[in-house]
Amino acid sequence: MAKLDFHIVNRIRAQVARLGDRAALRHQAAGQWLDISWREFGAQIHQLALALAGQGLKVQDKVAIFSNNMPRWTIADFATLYNRCVTVPIYPTNTPQQAAYILNDADVRVLFVGEQAQHDAALALADDCPQLERIVVMDESVVLADHPLVCHYRDFIDTYAPQADVAVLARRLDEIRMDDLLTLIYTSGTTGTPKGVMLDYANVASQIESHDQKLALDEGDTSLCFLPLSHVFERAWTFYVLHRGGINCYLSDTNQLKTALPAVKPNVMAAVPRVYEKIYSAVHDKVSRAPLHRKVMFTWAVNMGARMALARQECRPPSWLLQKSYNLADKLVLSKLRDLLGGNIKFMPCGGAKLDESIGRFFHAIGINVKLGYGMTETTATVSCWDDQCFNPDSIGMPMPGAEVKIGENNEILVRGPMVMRGYYNMPEETAKNFTADGFLKTGDAGHFDEHGNLFITDRIKELMKTSGGKYIAPQVIEGAIGKDHFIEQIAVIADTRKFVSALIVPCFETLEAHARELNIKYQDRLELIKHTQIIELIEKRVVELQKDLARFEQVKKFTLLPKAFSMDQGELTPTQKLRRKVIQDRYHQQIEEMYEESHKRSPRPH
Repeated sequence: MAKLDFHIVNRIRAQVARLGDRAALRHQAAGQWLDISWREFGAQIHQLALALAGQGLKVQDKVAIFSNNMPRWTIADFATLYNRCVTVPIYPTNTPQQAAYILNDADVRVLFVGEQAQHDAALALADDCPQLERIVVMDESVVLADHPLVCHYRDFIDTYAPQADVAVLARRLDEIRMDDLLTLIYTSGTTGTPKGVMLDYANVASQIESHDQKLALDEGDTSLCFLPLSHVFERAWTFYVLHRGGINCYLSDTNQLKTALPAVKPNVMAAVPRVYEKIYSAVHDKVSRAPLHRKVMFTWAVNMGARMALARQECRPPSWLLQKSYNLADKLVLSKLRDLLGGNIKFMPCGGAKLDESIGRFFHAIGINVKLGYGMTETTATVSCWDDQCFNPDSIGMPMPGAEVKIGENNEILVRGPMVMRGYYNMPEETAKNFTADGFLKTGDAGHFDEHGNLFITDRIKELMKTSGGKYIAPQVIEGAIGKDHFIEQIAVIADTRKFVSALIVPCFETLEAHARELNIKYQDRLELIKHTQIIELIEKRVVELQKDLARFEQVKKFTLLPKAFSMDQGELTPTQKLRRKVIQDRYHQQIEEMYEESHKRSPRPH
């Protein structure tokens, strides 16, 4: 394909013309999964694009989308792009203050909102955003406030599409350019002010080209879209699914993932490590309570799967005996584990954070081709990923075609190539600071290559903690080691300027409460449960075991159990589930200080 053929707007228009009545999008309505054809998808984009033109938007004006996942999210996205305008996604969980900052910094003129929560937040911020001309509500069930800026999606189209000059939209589609700005994605940021990452059509096109060389995604394959479309990972993946003629299935409520999987039976699904960790923990929790013969069969089957996966990774054929043993293990156990994900998975892209090696190995052992990738918003997602075969599961894969990756000062991973952002919007100094003199993006991650060209991350430079004894601690490594346990839901490591490593731990209460019932432990509430001696000793024992492979100075010496999970609502997590460490440390200051007081009566002290 010529370069302009990889322009995502041209790709969508080509698929609309070619695939016609075949399914493009799938969504839930009244408990049923319904299809939207390519022809209808194209018609809805065109209608809304006319309305945006009729509203008076000019080329490269900004349009924001503040919503949970739904087909109209993608329709609004492409209607914006058809006008050569710029889409600015906002996380649906953002506060009015966070959303207002983005709207004002990007000079957004039209805001699409999804459900009642985003509608209400938009009303709360409207007076602080003088440039905002229209708030368009996409969910028909939302009760609209009496406000001059607010209207329903259908009313917006009925009012403004007739006012549009059709020739203007046609001309914009004819004049599309690869160097047009496609989107501004504001990094959620674990600290500091959000930065608007500028990505253009050439950035997205380069990722489409490189993924075509690495992935086997076929026309008609279904992808379950449940990560927030406001994040670069799911949005870029949606672009790729549609480019390939796949069916994008929208899940607006991530709490429904467990029931959606057997209904949708996806072939592919982008997921973050936390999803795999939860499935891994749930499976092992169930096995831990199974009869002995089932435990033995599970262990044997996963071992056979692991040996088969190793043969694939090393590009060697399995022995006759291994093949026969694997076939039996697959029939009795492994296929049933794959059914938890719908039973039709071809491969699953994984990104957003580092996946613990043992969890990655487990999924490959049961026959789920997890394709761990490494990237960031600033690189339009993927920089490197695992191949289907001949890869090192301890690594983050090999660089994608077109990505130039090298190791710089302080072992920092540096990236250059057509997928790298143009810069940060309205922040020339911040942009310059994040690039080397020869044009490489500084990722902030430390790593190295092995002799085969596999890339490894060792730690996050910007998040390294230094103990008072001068030892550097990578908290993610410790959190990854301990957090995979099925009794542990969340963990935040504390170490900076401290004499030893401690942690705040949120137990998995579903598992813990079931265990308490088995032990006949009586308690009034969760706070009383986590103070029970047997519960503290259980977690202590597990923490000791889980971190035995860490250096002594990295090991958690004391921990505090918390009765309530870290949440986005409280500002403790970013929308991509990363810890906001400063918020957590401020909120739990007293509990942290108690762990470092010599006089504290009892804190578990794993060695």
